[in-house]
Amino acid sequence: MNWSLRQILFALIVAGIVGLAAELLLLEHTESWTQWIPLVVLLAGFASCMWLLFRPGPLALKTFQVMMGSFVVAGVAGFYFHYAGNVEFAIERDSALSGARLVWEALRGATPSLAPGALAQLGLLGLAYTYAHPASQRTVSGDS
Repeated sequence: MNWSLRQILFALIVAGIVGLAAELLLLEHTESWTQWIPLVVLLAGFASCMWLLFRPGPLALKTFQVMMGSFVVAGVAGFYFHYAGNVEFAIERDSALSGARLVWEALRGATPSLAPGALAQLGLLGLAYTYAHPASQRTVSGDS
């Protein structure tokens, strides 16, 4: 089977969504409302993938683009939540921490600060997938 680059990107996006959702569920990333954000976004993103796969069209593509943008936003928010929690924990352990040492401790903390970047990266991959997508071309009746 010869897959186009666009089809390969789409398969990577779907696999990434399923993999990230599975990882978050296995890690029981459900203790607070903020921990539900990536799961909800991933579920909605998966739904938009299925819509685009089975009923491609301008509205499905625009919805997919919005969802991929929300992946980026949720990834940035996740970085903030993880980092802020690690800063708070690091200061509780050593109130003298500040500056670069505090940043370093927060980045290396128990909650992986950079992990939400995977969600943002998946969103950027999804946005790249939509570049010059055939579904973005509206056909006028009679045109081929």
